[in-house]
Formats: sequence, C-alpha cells, structure tokens
Amino acid sequence: MSIFGILFTSFQVIARGLAAGVRPDSNFYYVADIAEFLDASSDTVFARLTANSAFPVEPSQRDAWLTQIDILKNALANVKGTLFFEFSVPRIGSRIDNVVISGSTIFVIEFKVGESSFHRGDMNQAWDYALDLKNFHKESHKASIVPILVATAAPHQSALQLKEPHPDGVFPPIPCNSDELGARILEHLAQPIDACLDATIWGDSPYRPTPTIIEAAQALYARHSVKAISRHDAGARNLAVTSSRIEVLIEEARREKLKAIIFVTGVPGAGKTLVGLNVATKKRDVDQPTHAVFLSGNGPLVEVLREALTRDEVSRLRKVLDMTPQRRGQAKVKAFIQGRASLFRDAGLQEVAAPSDHVVISLHDEAQRAWNREMTADFMRRKKKRPGFTQVRTRFLISYMDRHGDWAVVICLVGGGQEINRGEAGITAWLEAVERSFPWWHVLHFSHAHRQ
Repeated sequence: MSIFGILFTSFQVIARGLAAGVRPDSNFYYVADIAEFLDASSDTVFARLTANSAFPVEPSQRDAWLTQIDILKNALANVKGTLFFEFSVPRIGSRIDNVVISGSTIFVIEFKVGESSFHRGDMNQAWDYALDLKNFHKESHKASIVPILVATAAPHQSALQLKEPHPDGVFPPIPCNSDELGARILEHLAQPIDACLDATIWGDSPYRPTPTIIEAAQALYARHSVKAISRHDAGARNLAVTSSRIEVLIEEARREKLKAIIFVTGVPGAGKTLVGLNVATKKRDVDQPTHAVFLSGNGPLVEVLREALTRDEVSRLRKVLDMTPQRRGQAKVKAFIQGRASLFRDAGLQEVAAPSDHVVISLHDEAQRAWNREMTADFMRRKKKRPGFTQVRTRFLISYMDRHGDWAVVICLVGGGQEINRGEAGITAWLEAVERSFPWWHVLHFSHAHRQ
C-alpha cells in the first residue's frame, strides 16, 4: 500500500466538481498598436486607463499619465509595434509604467515625472522590472529587454554608446529625458533583430520562472544560506524529520498523480516556516515543473529570507558578473519566496491554465487567517472590480491548483486558534473547501511541536 493509502484520508462526499475556468483579466490597463495610440486623443487613452485601473485615480496619477501620454506620442512617432500601460508582471507584483514591444525587443520604460536627475534607486527600479520580465514572464525569457529610465526634467544627455547586453539578454538601464526617449528606442531598433514577438501572445503570457533560476534556488539552501535562521541542533533534527517526510509525500503525489493538502501545525517558534522553506528549496525533479513556491503575507519575514539567500547568491555571481550581482541575486530568490499570496491569487484570476507550480507552501499568516466568503466578496468587489465573486480564498487556491491534470500539493503552515480578525474563517475553511468541492483531494496533518 502506498504512503498515501496509509496516511491520507479522503472525504467521501459527492463532488460537484470544479467550475469551468475563471474568466481572465488583463495584466495591463491599456494596450494598443502604436499607430492606434498615435491616432487616439490623449483624453481617450486616459479614459481607458482610468476605466481599467484597479485603484482610485488620484490627481498625481492623473497628471503622471497625461504627461506620459504626451511624451510617448512624440517618442513613438517613428516606431512600429505595441504599447502597454501599467503592465503587471504575473505573480511578482511589479507594475511597469510602459512596455513597448517592437520587433524582437522589449522596452521597459519607467517614468519619473518632473525629476531632474537620475537616482541610483530609480535606475535599479527600471533594471529590476526588466529582470522580473526576463526571469518570471514566459514570453520574455528569450527576448532582448532594454530598460529605460525617463527623468522628464533632466538635462540633455551626451550621445550614448550602445552597450552590450548581459548574457541573459537584458541591457543595462538607459537614462534619458523626455525629449530623448524616441532617439534611445530607435538606436536599439537599428540593430539586427531576431524573430518578431507577437504582442498579443506576449501580453497574455503567464508567470513561468526560468529553469536556471529554479536550479539556482535549489542550490542556495544546500550552500548553508539559511543557517543564520536555523541554528539549533535539536531544532535542525526535528526540521529534517518533518521536511523529509513531506518530501516523500510530494514525490509520491507526483508519481501516483494525486492531489493533497498537508497541514503542518505547531506553536510559534516550532520551525514551521523552516519546514516550508526547506521544502521550497529542495525540489529536484528536473523532468517536471516541480519547483515549490513559498507564499507569505509577512513582509518583514520575506525580506529577511530574501536577504539571507540573496547574499549567498550575490557572492557567487560576483565571480561571473561585475555589474549586476545584487539585482540578479534578488531576482533568483524571488522565484520561490513570493511576498504576497494575493499576487498568486490574482494570477489565478488572470489565467485559465494551471500555475507553473505543482507545490504551493502557504505560511501560517495566510493559511490560518483565510477570509470567509463575505470578507472575500467585499474585497473583490471594492479592490478588484469583480462583483459576484463568491469563492473564499481557500477554495480558490485549491481550485487554481486543481487545474493541474495530474498532481498538486498545497502545504499549509499553521499555528492554530489564531483567527483574530474580523472576517477570518481559519483552518476550518480549508477543510470545508475540500469536503464540499474537492473530495478527490487528500488531507494529512503533521504536528511540528519542537520549539527552537
């Protein structure tokens, strides 16, 4: 008998089945062929941006968009391609001011309206956006990506010699003022191009980490990256026992094509977070997209974990890159430590396909503080413009993972009994979602009781 046959218990109820796919939303507020954009009035473009905005449009945002529209109408007069406003990289949360697809090149344009100088942080922001596309956006993996920082009031820049891209195809960021933007784009377009990108396919492309990032993330933990967080021998032994047991279950789920939820409970300090992190960095099946994604709404914790891992990755990258180790190290860590579970949920709303991940790890702040139906419906109506959305977070996460035709595992790291805020349904919401709608999913519980 398999380990699932011994340990997992299926709920024996009649399944109503998974509803048909969720209607996808756009990853952007505006898209148009550049010729169409040039012909449209600024008011028309602004109206579409406002109608599609997920948030109230404040006067400062209104003024910034109108300025960008005017600058782009001049800059793109001799450019053929497609223009996107407010493009959000799936799952990562980066919202890029503008993306221009022309030929085989992706231009990532970050505006600093009214700014008269080029700050290091702004240059890094544009660079980060380009790296996020390269590393996490499927149709951008093989493309040339040129980040451009536009400080609209900056003085004229001297003629810029084109620099070579780094091995991944991402160019160093280009600074320019509003009058120079068009020239900088045309300079790059004068170079030989590969096969042209299909802007429609590109705009709908899902989140997909590059395989090299997955491999790097798997190697990071083995290089003692998290020793600063896990340091007690007894805790490490207990961590190893729980982690190895979960890894066996994940492999069996993959092999036998099963779907399962694994609850790991314990008091604060018991090591639940490290169990999840350990699993997230030790998936090694190179024949399947078996990388695990670690979701948490705990911002400070995410930053600590990312920094610990990034430092090791930076030291390795310094041996091969002399300009971008910090930015690229951070990008690799983002592949499996994602700061907001809401971004994962939003990707499920935008895509009809299964996520790239077969294993999702939900840290206790998200797993146990799951909103009830009323709280979720209210949020989706107010913030996401989706009236009538009735699925609680737990059910939607399971339904998103259930899109996989073969196997999937959700690991919930929970403390139990901490549903302290209005509208939080708690761990029972997970059990009810399985019982009512996903009886083919198996449920297992581990108690990780040792306190470090």
